[in-house]
Amino acid sequence: MADILDLTVLAAHDAKMAGELSPQEHVETWFEAAGSDELNAYLWRNDRGAEAAAIEVEQDWNAPIAVKDIFCTEGVPTTAASRILEGYRPPYTATAVRQLIAAGLPILGKTNMDEFAMGSSNENSAYGPVLNPWDRARVPGGSSGGSAAAVAAGLAPWAIGTDTGGSIRQPAAFCGIVGLKPTYGAISRYGMIAFASSLDQCGPLTRDVSDAAMLLAILQGRDPLDSTSVGLEGGIRLPDREDLSGLRFGVPAELARDAVESGVREVFERTLAKIEELGGEIAEVSLPSAEHGISAYYVIAPAEASSNLARYDGVRYGMRSGGDGDLIEMYETTRSQGFGTEVKRRIMLGTYALSSGYYEAYYGQAQKVRTRIAEDFSGAFSAVDFVVTPTAPSVAFELGEKADDPLAMYLNDFFTVPMSLAGIPAISIPAGLAEPEGGGPQLPVGFQIAAPAFAEQRLLDAAHALERGIGFNDAWGSRIPWLGGGPDA
Repeated sequence: MADILDLTVLAAHDAKMAGELSPQEHVETWFEAAGSDELNAYLWRNDRGAEAAAIEVEQDWNAPIAVKDIFCTEGVPTTAASRILEGYRPPYTATAVRQLIAAGLPILGKTNMDEFAMGSSNENSAYGPVLNPWDRARVPGGSSGGSAAAVAAGLAPWAIGTDTGGSIRQPAAFCGIVGLKPTYGAISRYGMIAFASSLDQCGPLTRDVSDAAMLLAILQGRDPLDSTSVGLEGGIRLPDREDLSGLRFGVPAELARDAVESGVREVFERTLAKIEELGGEIAEVSLPSAEHGISAYYVIAPAEASSNLARYDGVRYGMRSGGDGDLIEMYETTRSQGFGTEVKRRIMLGTYALSSGYYEAYYGQAQKVRTRIAEDFSGAFSAVDFVVTPTAPSVAFELGEKADDPLAMYLNDFFTVPMSLAGIPAISIPAGLAEPEGGGPQLPVGFQIAAPAFAEQRLLDAAHALERGIGFNDAWGSRIPWLGGGPDA
């Protein structure tokens, strides 16, 4: 069993094609592994292993997959990790999930997350936090922490999550795996419970870049049910680049000068040196508006959330509490009891920003900053092929460490938010290990690469070459949870 769980999805596919691995055994092994979850990574598990294993088992890429609990799945509990949707079973399935099923990927289960995808630590789930498989006293990142932890711990071969301001890339960095946020519109958002509609995007969390490319190839495409979806012209192929010759990587001075843990900075500088060793060129670029990304994001995203979450009122679906015939009281009681603290905070922030007399001063200004950030990236990409930063300013922090300091929590997304506001693709790959400030066990550090809109293939090719050059899985295999490492190893 351990040997099967050690395989990436691509390696398992090759083993099946060579007759060295039974598709049935592969699927059943992963269902058994998912059942051993001790990290609170899953909110719902598909216990019908035999039935799930029988779904399209002869198809090429039939590795089971974990799905973030923000994607509607017909007849299956879908809560977005919120009490207000407790017991909700959608009457339809999200397009992204339907495409996974059509490709022969059985669903292992629905993964835990920050409530309505609002958070950077997975501590905002109404069903308890997910634990980081590298150190169970630490967070896995958020909001897609359940998906990231499941892949990193060997509880799923790959998973999908959503990224609004960094919610795929940051947990991927904290858990030592690959996380890709595609260009806005590359993948359908139909059936994905909305947080901030102009920012939300589905994407893969995988063990390596090749698996991310395989999963993106399945997920991408135009969907008539989502008018913002356009897909990726020409599709996606497996990345095969072996060096970085002729490519220029821009380091934004404005982002680099902000507070970054010394260990994270050391890994980042070492990765820049590796890029040059592989033939790439490092240049400084200017993104003068990017440092205002967090401020703009925490106006725009809550504003959209306050609108999207208005539908949860106890009338149509989910929980209903109190009222005794008084409609307004029922609304207030249901929303008060159903939403968690962070969701309430963002609803209030967003409602205030959209209120009469404040709309232009806050929301209008934030949208102008967003436009400037997109223009800054456009200017940078006229001089370089990619923009690179650390994925997060720190390694995974301890559970509860930032729970009482919302601003400190929000700053975890400092490096990822600008790409989300600009709508461009970005990937986080594991680049090394570093100790937290103040000491502690060595933990993964993510390296973020961003590319122009719809340049996913070039991004994946470059990330693949750099991944091979870094050799993270070979260098730290004995420490990696899905290869038998982790706190209990």
